[in-house]
Amino acid sequence: MDPGGEERDHLRHVEKDVLIPKMVREKARELCSEKVEAFSKCCKEKGFLMVIKCREENAALKECLTNHYKDSALYEECKQEYLKEREEFRQTGIPAKKRQQKVPSNM
Repeated sequence: MDPGGEERDHLRHVEKDVLIPKMVREKARELCSEKVEAFSKCCKEKGFLMVIKCREENAALKECLTNHYKDSALYEECKQEYLKEREEFRQTGIPAKKRQQKVPSNM
């Protein structure tokens, strides 16, 4: 058994209820990108009439997103990704976003 593993995997309220769900929403948008694109296109084409004319696209988008929001496997995937990023941050002190940026070659 991994000593400290339980502590390392412990999630605070803000992590469980805010940060990980945010990651789920971002992944869901990526997974539903075709429906997002269709709804956006409809809205641009219909202008003020989008509320009436784009109901079908909106319903399809909502259904796709909701299915992903409720997907416990996607939540678990995002949770593990979050825990990995948090562990790397604790080891390096560098946030994931800054680690992903390239270091200028002239340094």
